[in-house]
Amino acid sequence: MRCAVLGSPVAHSLSPVMHRAAYLELGVDWDYEAIEVGEDELAPFLDGLDDTWRGLSVTAPLKRRLVALLDDVSEDAELLGVANTVLLGDERIGHNTDVPGGLNALREAGVHDVVSARILGGGATAASMALTLSRLGARRLEVAVRDPARALEVVDVAHRCGMAVEVTSLTDRERGAVDVLVSTIPAAVVDPHQAHRAEAVFDVVYDPWPTALASEAESRGIPVVNGLDLLAHQAALQVHLMTGGTVRPSLLRGAAALELAAR
Repeated sequence: MRCAVLGSPVAHSLSPVMHRAAYLELGVDWDYEAIEVGEDELAPFLDGLDDTWRGLSVTAPLKRRLVALLDDVSEDAELLGVANTVLLGDERIGHNTDVPGGLNALREAGVHDVVSARILGGGATAASMALTLSRLGARRLEVAVRDPARALEVVDVAHRCGMAVEVTSLTDRERGAVDVLVSTIPAAVVDPHQAHRAEAVFDVVYDPWPTALASEAESRGIPVVNGLDLLAHQAALQVHLMTGGTVRPSLLRGAAALELAAR
């Protein structure tokens, strides 16, 4: 069977080393590769797949374009309008493993009951994290962005999840305390002292690591989750969907970390 990660650019993806490590652990003789596919190339690529293909991981900029090309999607993928996983067979079924992957990564770090949260950034990752935080019980969400118009997607998702939402500016200095702070923006533009106002920090960056935000949190004993944790947990879910087998996220995280160290 064949699987792959699609995107553009995609050569940097850690998905191949994680999925191949999973196949080795499970003892399955499957292939997994990274394939450069642009938005306009996605539909013909999918149409050209034969029955040796079992599944696809999908990254930027294809996650939204993909949904319209599928026969069915999971509840999370439908709510977000974003799919990062396709199961191939008689039909193309889309899933979003970023949401449960983020949920599992936070739980692994000891984060279970959330009431209030703050997200820095307003893109697709921020929208996925809003849904993830709602699954942990969050009822109050602050979205900090440069331009309020960029928060519309996150606000819409949060409202549909029953959360009260406040949109603020990234430059605001006075912020209240929250249970979880999530950063989805480049590390260089994040004020690391924001960690002081959170009980846990989730920084979706993984290279270079640690970020100033993560270092500040760790120096204060605040639990930190990073992008590699998210990647490993969502990849473990993809492996299960595609193969039916179960692998430890720590195995995939280790394989990805070794690959990063070798680059």
